[in-house]
Amino acid sequence: MLSEFKDFIAKGNVMDMAVGIIIGAAFTAIVKSMVGDLINPLVGLFTGGVEFTNSYIVLSGEVAAGASLEAAREAGAAVFAHGAFIMAVINFLIIAFVVFMLVRYVNKVKDAATRKAEAAPEPEAPAGPSELDILMEIRDALKK
Repeated sequence: MLSEFKDFIAKGNVMDMAVGIIIGAAFTAIVKSMVGDLINPLVGLFTGGVEFTNSYIVLSGEVAAGASLEAAREAGAAVFAHGAFIMAVINFLIIAFVVFMLVRYVNKVKDAATRKAEAAPEPEAPAGPSELDILMEIRDALKK
């Protein structure tokens, strides 16, 4: 079982996948910061200063008016956190768009490499006597 595990880990695609997961986690942190630190303030500016991430509706429980979403959750109230959900959707859309652009770029590079390989002329074999010509020369030499 240990040798099978070593074989599995040694495969190139597993290592590529691990690198992708690590980069994806780092990229997710960047997107989360971008949404929280750049997009949310702009949305708040257009919505009259309302912080969108903390938008929620109390379904049950007691929450002080104007309390943050975190405070409402700590108070044990059941909340419908539509603002946090919308921010998660925005995060997903940004990440999905960047992944799409990355895959699109990789596909363009692969297509260009394929077209270049197809367009490259194959080197022609050096012109020389054919097998028939050689056999005819041998026949003629034997006749002499």
